[in-house]
Amino acid sequence: MRRGLSVLLAASLALAPISAAWAQATGDGDRLKVVTSFSILRDWVRIVGGDRVDVTTLVGPGADAHVYVPTPADAKVLGAAKLIVVNGLGFEGWMERLVQASATKAPVVTASAGVMPRQAGNLGRNSTARNDPHAWQSVHNAKIYVANIRDGLVRVDPQGRSAYEANAAAYLQQLDLLDADTRRAIATIPPARRKVITTHDAFAYFGAEYGITFIATQGVSTETEASARDVARIIALVREEKIPAIFFENVVDPRLLKRIAAETGARIGGTLFSDALTAATGAAPTYVDMMRHNVREIGDALK
Repeated sequence: MRRGLSVLLAASLALAPISAAWAQATGDGDRLKVVTSFSILRDWVRIVGGDRVDVTTLVGPGADAHVYVPTPADAKVLGAAKLIVVNGLGFEGWMERLVQASATKAPVVTASAGVMPRQAGNLGRNSTARNDPHAWQSVHNAKIYVANIRDGLVRVDPQGRSAYEANAAAYLQQLDLLDADTRRAIATIPPARRKVITTHDAFAYFGAEYGITFIATQGVSTETEASARDVARIIALVREEKIPAIFFENVVDPRLLKRIAAETGARIGGTLFSDALTAATGAAPTYVDMMRHNVREIGDALK
């Protein structure tokens, strides 16, 4: 299957339609063409790169990178890039094959490099993850991501060093404030009520950093499916532990959690943003917006 995808991508490059992403990646001007794998990385590259970069994202707002299927047009986008930024930790199981098919000469920055990974739970059928890839859910880790992006931009565009370093420094101060505000908000929740049910296991880094217990019906990939035994176990756990709230996620079908809520009487706490930002008009168009939204939703439901 993997070999077949690579062959298909390579053979189709010359015939691929010119997509909107491709048009953006090869647009006019002297800005550095950067491709990111998903929307959270795009936000950070846009902030650190400022007006020196032209950023294209393969998996856009509201889309699920776990199950994304690359297209020949994506390979053309990579072929035109000067820098590629990925999450790593097995999050983009399709990216290595796509990079090979594109024959790109652009260096690849693994934004999570240097993060202390957490062990993954259940893996999706096509997942290459051996660690939980959702490291951005900790603001401490987000600072590592931003530093790696800054250093990657400097390597390919040394003339922009001062701009990249200044932009990153200013943003890292915002992340320090976000981290402090998050800790204060969580501290107002009674410790016995800091338990949440979510769809897939995307919030373990958040939970470890800020003292919230997250219980998921699926593993670290949305490719996994909860078995009848898993569902029964979670229903029993919600009742026994008196877990106060169940949260939907923006990239996952909510029907299973609605069933669990109906059978247990647990409150529907709202929607958390896990693996993708929203469009500009949505509730979480930036990483900071996403984290503040999630903290408000959790706080409102658990207090």
